[in-house]
Amino acid sequence: MKIEVLFPEICNLYGDLFNIKYLKDCLPEAEIVNTGLKEQPLFLTEKPDLIYMGTTTEQGQIMAIEALSKYKERIHRCIEDGVSFLITGNALEVFCKDIYEEDEKVADGLGILDLTARRKARKRFNSLYLGEFKAGEKESPIKIVGFKSVFGYAYGENYNNELFETERGDGLNPGVKGEGIRINNFFATYIIGPLLVLNPPFTRWFIKEALMCNSAEIAFSEAAENAYEDRVKEYSDPNTGFYY
Repeated sequence: MKIEVLFPEICNLYGDLFNIKYLKDCLPEAEIVNTGLKEQPLFLTEKPDLIYMGTTTEQGQIMAIEALSKYKERIHRCIEDGVSFLITGNALEVFCKDIYEEDEKVADGLGILDLTARRKARKRFNSLYLGEFKAGEKESPIKIVGFKSVFGYAYGENYNNELFETERGDGLNPGVKGEGIRINNFFATYIIGPLLVLNPPFTRWFIKEALMCNSAEIAFSEAAENAYEDRVKEYSDPNTGFYY
């Protein structure tokens, strides 16, 4: 199994790269391929089992767009062919049509997602997040917990391909319940930090269904499950403050 990590030198805020470290703990035989900004992506010549990109700065978004813009057709093809992607935090905005700050366009995105990112200068929105992931028609929804820290939100139609259904916190933007985007095996969410560490039931599903690996064990499963259950209970409590 090969996991390609895009631009770890700039896409590494909020501990996002611990998603990959945790996957490596779960999948010891996996090969991690780190692709730098100046390097040719592995996905050009191969189909990795997973392509990962984490949170970056606003300038880092521009650098990532510039590095990936010449590969847009290949990215489209990988998504159509079912290659798995996990995109966290504001890396989601790199794949949008465009990025605005207030009313001024600051960048054209890759245009993979039919969404527009809009942010407000010097105003950060911080919150916890509680939602559900629909694992399948015959399976119970999986609770999702996490954190958000964004300067803006993405706007557009995601009702038919939302990743999570929000219970507390904001969705893709404050006006919708749907959070993130799922297209085939392309998963993108504004949730930051070690999403996979915080959500072992989702990680178990992701490894089995998205990475098609039935034999993997969740690393540190007892501690991870106990922490997850405590967090779900805390986030479900109406007395728990969500915005900070």
